Amino acid sequence: MTVESVKSEPQIYAEPEGPSAEPPLADGGVPLLGHGWKLVRDPLAFLAGLRDHGDVVRLRLGPKTVYAVTTPELTGAIALSPDYIIAGPLWESLESLLGKEGVATANGPTHRRQRRTIQPAFRQDALHAYGPVMEEEVAALMDRWRSAGTIDATTEAFRAVVRISVSCLMRGSCTDERAERVSAALTTLFRGMYQRMVIPLGPLYRLPLPANREFNRALADLHLLVDEIVADRRASGQNPDDLLTALLTARDENGEPIGDQEIHDQVVAMLTAGSETVGAVLISLLLVLTEHPDLADKILAEVNTVAGERPIAFEDVRKLTYTANVVVETMRLYPSVWILTRRAVTDTELGGYRIPAGADIVYSPYAIQRDPRSFERNEEFDPDRWLPGRDTEVPKYAMKPFSVGNRKCPADHFSMAELTLLTAAAVRAFTFEHASGSDARPRIGITLRPRKLRLRAAPR
Repeated sequence: MTVESVKSEPQIYAEPEGPSAEPPLADGGVPLLGHGWKLVRDPLAFLAGLRDHGDVVRLRLGPKTVYAVTTPELTGAIALSPDYIIAGPLWESLESLLGKEGVATANGPTHRRQRRTIQPAFRQDALHAYGPVMEEEVAALMDRWRSAGTIDATTEAFRAVVRISVSCLMRGSCTDERAERVSAALTTLFRGMYQRMVIPLGPLYRLPLPANREFNRALADLHLLVDEIVADRRASGQNPDDLLTALLTARDENGEPIGDQEIHDQVVAMLTAGSETVGAVLISLLLVLTEHPDLADKILAEVNTVAGERPIAFEDVRKLTYTANVVVETMRLYPSVWILTRRAVTDTELGGYRIPAGADIVYSPYAIQRDPRSFERNEEFDPDRWLPGRDTEVPKYAMKPFSVGNRKCPADHFSMAELTLLTAAAVRAFTFEHASGSDARPRIGITLRPRKLRLRAAPR
């Protein structure tokens, strides 16, 4: 069945009578919790099924009404329109972690200024300067795996990407102890934040329950760690050409230095983006390499063609096109960012339905990227769907893992280079198989990754 034939299938929901029409209410809500219980019980299946009921569907999350958008076209419209801002249940749940003054959560002129501040750290010439650091960290990771035999992919992936992010963007501020503290804290925080998003029962999360105490300890440790990194840099008197220097020397609209809280929130945002999201993709990549050894063989052939007998270099990344396509296809089927929210700032319209000012919007990259109406053989892992020419078959906005418009991730090229280099190095060094206790089922939190991936890494 072709993509075009799928898109032409008749819709099974009633067309709205006009732009004042209210979207249909999803089935399955219960008193008090609304649809929140479905988002806890089986959120991926629930969100994937919403498009069968309409392009826009109403949900109840506790006492709130939320509008779910289910088509690529409308998610693109939301991302590009000034009528919608970064807000809603997802960002409210993240606020205690990311703060209100970082690039991830700011809106309007503040967000635009913050992007201008951090963007130089991700220019192409800056990426080349990070090359030796990435190579060193990747080589150290491979050496550690050779002596380990069995690896805990979750711990190792987060540790690797935290070290790379901090070593490249905050040079000289990373230690093994700090990297492990970041990984442990973020694992606890992102698990708790998802529950706070789908069941927004604020006062209950302040009770001295064991889960709440664990969450608060992790949050305090992460913020303390960031303060240590910033204080160490200031005390050193050094100003390397990196992200932290850019923040410490930045000026606001009036020419004044930006405040300590904004610096703190910016560092937290970059640590989070450079660990939880990229780390989750890396864990899924290791799962793919384990369960699809034929893909690993093709990657190995490409690596050997590009690098020959020498070690893989950062400069090889742009030539590793098949490896990069495996990374992209992994992000399609196993997106770390699987759910997003926005808020309407004015009365507006989506898909023929009225969306009132202040309404929260939710949409799922996971559901859209696995939708048979957008992807032929939608459940099949096929890196070749991203070959030049074939990628034009994908509907616009159906696959935007780094977002679009002014919310596009500034570190997209950095992250792709990092993931491609890590994948190529892992395949050249090892073959992988599941070890005892491995559990590849999805672990659903703010991000998506395998639940507990334990692997035997056999040297080639």
